[in-house]
This record gives sequence, C-alpha cells and structure tokens, in this order.
Amino acid sequence: MTEMRADGKHTLMLEKRNKLSITGVLDVISFDEDTVAANTDCGVIIVKGEDLHIDNLNLEKGDLSLEGMIYSISYEDNDGYTGGHASLFSRLFR
Repeated sequence: MTEMRADGKHTLMLEKRNKLSITGVLDVISFDEDTVAANTDCGVIIVKGEDLHIDNLNLEKGDLSLEGMIYSISYEDNDGYTGGHASLFSRLFR
C-alpha cells in the first residue's frame, strides 16, 4: 500500500515535454527507457515516454527529475503497482 504523508507537497513541473521535475516522491518503484513509476505523497505516478532517464533522485528531499520524450503522466489507482519490477532499492541491494 502506498504511504502518503499528509504534510508533504507533491508538485510536477514539465518543461517542453522533455524534462519533468517531481516533488513529494517517496520511492521509485520501477524504471526503464519507456516507463518510470514512483510512489508520491499523492499516490503512484506513472510517466511514459521514450529514452527516459533519471537525471536526479533525492529521496531525503523527495525530489525526482527525469529527462527524455514524455508522452503521458498518470496516477495509478492500484496501490500495489509494481510494473512487474521490484522496488529500485530492493534491486540495488540484492
């Protein structure tokens, strides 16, 4: 289940469809060149595009920056979204 912080601020800033800044990020669930999924203060956000890469990730501050061609940004109703992948950190610390 997605943990939501009542005091958190969740914002999105999209620049020219190729740079996205997100605040209020709790965790990155999955990522590849086509899709990035992250838990935020407002639920799971799904970013779809082409040649996506994470430019900056600071979970202490809750900041995530992506670059690449962005086609869509949506929120997943299912709190259990995994996109078929384990959490970023569970993959890093195997």
